Amino acid sequence: MNAHHKISSHSYISPSSYTAMSIVSLLCALLMLNNAHAAPCFDNPQRAYNYLLAQENAKIQARDEATVNINRASEGELVSLNGIGSSKAQAIILYREMFGEFKTVDELAKVKGIGAKTLEKNRRRLSVQD
Repeated sequence: MNAHHKISSHSYISPSSYTAMSIVSLLCALLMLNNAHAAPCFDNPQRAYNYLLAQENAKIQARDEATVNINRASEGELVSLNGIGSSKAQAIILYREMFGEFKTVDELAKVKGIGAKTLEKNRRRLSVQD
């Protein structure tokens, strides 16, 4: 039996070279994976917990401050608004499909289930253009 692994019709590589290349490839993959998901190390569980809470709060705050274009928003984006659940989000989309784009944010109050209070709670996050 040949002591070399055949790579192509013209190239041969020794088993020891093949093993070394495999180890280097594995190490590179582990380094990339480690750097992609790098998080700080903690000396106690409370600090780790506080870090995770801060990360989650930052995500929530970013989501809650994002502007929503009511003429382009998906159901998922609309439900991020205060007081808008799945059924109201679907009503907004249906209204938009039936009557065309909203010209102003105030037109949102024409959608069944959307009142002045809901509109005011969300006004700073609403837009009708990109």
